[in-house]
Amino acid sequence: MGIIDGFLEGIIGLVESSGFVSLGWQNYVMVAVSFVLFYLAIAKEYEPLILLPLAFGMLLVNLCPSIMGAPSTEFVLQSEYLKTHDVATQSVQYATTVMNGEVYYNVPTYGGLLYYLYQGVKMGIYPPLIFLGIGAMTDFGPLIANPKSFILGAAAQLGIFFTFFGAIFLGFTQAQAGSIGIIGGADGPTAIFVTSKLAPDLLGPIAVAAYSYMALVPIIQPPIMKALTTKKERAIKMSQLRPVSKLEKIIFPIVVIVLVALLLPDAAPLVGMLMLGNLMKESGVVDRIAKTAQNELMNIVTIFLGVTVGATATGTVFLQLNTLKIILLGLIAFCLGTAAGVLFGKLMCVLTKGKVNPLIGSAGVSAVPMAARVSQKVGQQENPTNYLLMHAMGPNVAGVIGSAVAAGVLLSVIPH
Repeated sequence: MGIIDGFLEGIIGLVESSGFVSLGWQNYVMVAVSFVLFYLAIAKEYEPLILLPLAFGMLLVNLCPSIMGAPSTEFVLQSEYLKTHDVATQSVQYATTVMNGEVYYNVPTYGGLLYYLYQGVKMGIYPPLIFLGIGAMTDFGPLIANPKSFILGAAAQLGIFFTFFGAIFLGFTQAQAGSIGIIGGADGPTAIFVTSKLAPDLLGPIAVAAYSYMALVPIIQPPIMKALTTKKERAIKMSQLRPVSKLEKIIFPIVVIVLVALLLPDAAPLVGMLMLGNLMKESGVVDRIAKTAQNELMNIVTIFLGVTVGATATGTVFLQLNTLKIILLGLIAFCLGTAAGVLFGKLMCVLTKGKVNPLIGSAGVSAVPMAARVSQKVGQQENPTNYLLMHAMGPNVAGVIGSAVAAGVLLSVIPH
C-alpha cells in the first residue's frame, strides 16, 4: 500500500503542477495573442526576424511562468539538510539563519533560463549591440549626399514628443510617458533601451506595440501619405543624388559620434554602436568583424532580445487598461511621426520649387528599410517611372539617428 500511496501522491503532484491547474485565463489570452503574432510573422512575413522569437517568448512564459522566475533563497533546516549532503562542503558554502532556536541554511535556488538571458535587456546591453549590427549594414551615402534629409528624419520624431505630453495628460508618469512616446520612432531596440531604464514594468506592452507597428508600416503609412499629399506631389521625380566618396563615408560616423557624445551623452550608447558598426563597414579594413556584426552577432542578439522581451508579456501584466492605452498612444505616436515627416516634406517641396517629393518625409521614421520601400511604392503608384528609394533612404537612416537622439533627450530630462 505504501508504494501505491506514493505513486498516487506523485500523480496528484504532477497534475497540480501542470499548466492546466496553475495557469489563469490571462495566460491563455496571451497564448492566443502569441498565435496572432506567429501569423503576422510567418504568413504575412511582417518583421519575422523579431516577431517570431518575440511571439515564442510570449507563448513560453505564459505556459511556463517559472522560465522567467528570479533566483531566490530557501531556508532549509540544517539537521535535515546534512542528512543527505556533505557536511564539510555545505556548512561552509551556505550562510545560516537561526529561527525559533533552529539553525537553517540559506540555500540559493536558480532562476529560469530566460531570467538570465533577460539581464541583457535589463542592463541595456542588447539594444546597442543591435545598433552595432544595423550600423554595419547601413549605407549613409544618401544622407551624406543630401544633408537636408536630416530635417525630415528629425521631423518624424515629433510624434514622440507630442505623444509624451498626451500620455502625461492621460495620467501616466513622466517616465512612463517617455517610454510610450518613443514608440513613435518606429525603432524597437530604442524603445526597449528607453523603457528598460525609465519604466521596466511596461517593457512587454511597449515592445509588442513598437515591433507590431514596425511590422505594419506598409499598412499604416500609405493612407496617411496619400491624405496629406496631392497626386501631383506624389508624382514628382527627384534628380539623381551625387556620388559620395569613401573619405566622406569614413569621416561621417566619427563626426556624428563626437557631436552626439558631447551634446547628448545619454544617446552615446546607441549612436556610438551604430557609428562603430558603420565605420567598420566603410573603412574596409575589418571586413571579418564587420560581417560578424552584420550576421552572426546580429542574429544571436536578435534571438535573445526577441525571446526575452516577449517573455515579459505575461497575462497579469499585459491585460490591463493601461496596456490598451499604451497600444493606442503608440499608434498615435507612429501616425503623428509619419504625418510630421510628410508635412515637412511638403514644406521642402515648396521651398525647393517642386524638387522634393513629400513622400520621402514618411521614411523619416526609423523602420529601415521598410519605410523607404513604402515611399518608393506609393510614388510608383502615381508615376511608374519614379524611383524614390535612394532618396527615401536619406531620411530613413536619419530617422535611425534621430530616434536614438530623441531617446537621449528623454533620458536626459526625465528623472530615473
